[in-house]
Amino acid sequence: MYSTSDLKKGLIIEMEGAPYVVETLTVSSPQARGGNTITKVRLRNLKTKQKRDESFRGSETFGEPDFEKRPCQLLYRDANGLHFMDQENYEQFALQEADLAWELKFLKDEMEGILAMIYNEQVIGIELPNTVALEITETPPAIKGASATARTKPATLETGHVVTVPEYIETGEVMTIDTRTGESVGRA
Repeated sequence: MYSTSDLKKGLIIEMEGAPYVVETLTVSSPQARGGNTITKVRLRNLKTKQKRDESFRGSETFGEPDFEKRPCQLLYRDANGLHFMDQENYEQFALQEADLAWELKFLKDEMEGILAMIYNEQVIGIELPNTVALEITETPPAIKGASATARTKPATLETGHVVTVPEYIETGEVMTIDTRTGESVGRA
């Protein structure tokens, strides 16, 4: 069991029979004697991805979910979805493309470093590494004499995701992409 004082960013709690991750929290102390400390929390449901704002008093408690993260690898995609392999027990599982809308922008076949999120022995989603290296498949030609601080241009990655890159970057180069923001960090 967790109490309100245990809450911190990234903690996974169970509420109303579903796993939630704490995304942000602010604590407001009482102004009057006998007042309660109020903790305002933004939670994200790990199954549905919906966000929810809640306020908790200092004495509330939360369940600890049957939740774990295990390393997995993307094997391939087909009409039935994306197929992964758990790297600890070598079992395979599939997830639908609709459940991985954001993650699809950064996934490529045989990709490693992915974590399977498992709730009550059932895979409910994946967690990507913070950065991935992806090749640029299409971008306007580089301009001679362009400096690193010059203008930017759009570039399409091998997954189909479009990012903004400096003007001197060419097709075929590999870029490091931040999977939390979807933006280019630099050359890989």
